[in-house]
Amino acid sequence: MWAESLRSLGPSASRWYEVTPDQVRAFAGASLDWQGIHLEDEAARAAGFPGPVAHGFLALSLLSTMLYDVLPELPGGAWSVNYGFDRVRFLAPIAVGTRLRGQFQMSEMRPREGGGMLLRWDVTVEREGEEKPALAADWLTLVNWTEDES
Repeated sequence: MWAESLRSLGPSASRWYEVTPDQVRAFAGASLDWQGIHLEDEAARAAGFPGPVAHGFLALSLLSTMLYDVLPELPGGAWSVNYGFDRVRFLAPIAVGTRLRGQFQMSEMRPREGGGMLLRWDVTVEREGEEKPALAADWLTLVNWTEDES
């Protein structure tokens, strides 16, 4: 049943997520990327930004939680993992304090040998109030479940 509800999923948007200074600092700590444009007003302005901007990889990392907003709930015993990206482009800076949301369109659902499915997603991450998206990606995920839950 879950696979059927997934097959019928059309273009979908996640809820909005605010990129906070605390998230940017935590991401800098986790990624060990302490570049000043992410954390300091002066460094960001010197680089041509009006203020600190989020790490592009922080926005990319939010895709998982954004996708959970649009997927049907996984049945018990099911799992989903990242498989990779065929293409990722960081299109516009994300000012700290910006709200983002993911736009997802499944472009392929292919059964995998041994069970489960490979899903291909066309993804854009929108910046609230801005025409140009922050990023665009061709994202692959794997899902699997027990036979009685498919």
